[in-house]
Amino acid sequence: MKINRRHALRRTLSLTGAGFLLSAADWPTVKPRFLIGACDWSINQSSKLEAFGVAKQIGLDGIQVNMGSLSDNMHLRQKEKQQAWLKASRQTGVAIGSLALGELNNVPYKSDPRTEQWVYDSIDVARTFGVRNILLAFFSKNDLKNDARGTQVVIDRLKVVAPHAEKAGVILAIESWLSAEEHMAIIDAVASPAVKVYYDVCNSTVMGYDILKEMRWLGEKKMITEFHFKENGYLLGQGKVDYKGVRRVLDEIDYNGWIQVEGAVPQGKTVLESYTYNNKFVRELLV
Repeated sequence: MKINRRHALRRTLSLTGAGFLLSAADWPTVKPRFLIGACDWSINQSSKLEAFGVAKQIGLDGIQVNMGSLSDNMHLRQKEKQQAWLKASRQTGVAIGSLALGELNNVPYKSDPRTEQWVYDSIDVARTFGVRNILLAFFSKNDLKNDARGTQVVIDRLKVVAPHAEKAGVILAIESWLSAEEHMAIIDAVASPAVKVYYDVCNSTVMGYDILKEMRWLGEKKMITEFHFKENGYLLGQGKVDYKGVRRVLDEIDYNGWIQVEGAVPQGKTVLESYTYNNKFVRELLV
């Protein structure tokens, strides 16, 4: 049963008026519908512990953590690193919202065999962190647009790793330049509930897709597992994305979960200044 804040308060007042005393354990737990975070690379702290402190200063609920890079051998696979990240999260109160494999843009999943182990291991890291979503990035050298051969390699590799993700309760989320239909073609071919779409409203706007239509279509299928709110060179709400329309569709598809802010730092503004504004913008939008 869903309990909103108003209902919870009314119920509490009713019980109090009837002479009941509620202990802290008796209070209904009200989980926020939306949690607001930022990509650690967007606040200039890619795969760094310092990201937690910066996020706390901004006032974010959490961060999307980049797993690492080729140069550090995807360092969050190391147990001691994982414990350090968990400790920083506890100390700052800033959650780890989700993981990302951004290095796939440089070392392509569609062609480099080393990435197969990275993706497999990221599932175990996600389970240790207690997060559900892992962003698999398909841009730059890993772009799948008009690449049938590369797309088939990705499908084949996801088929192999998907059972491990299913067992762990983790989602492998594809973010790319592809349309909603092209994403679904991959998902249908893999045929696993562990593969879904990481929807970036700015990327899809730049590509000329009807993002509200795409969100509705994918959302009805429950195929959007997390969102990036982004602008290129603008603060959120001051660029090309129709965020009021996005907000309406979030209600239509009954989305709840993380909204991770990416980019949205205009020239001449600092990250702290920009993300303080972006955080406020998203929270006001999602009221």
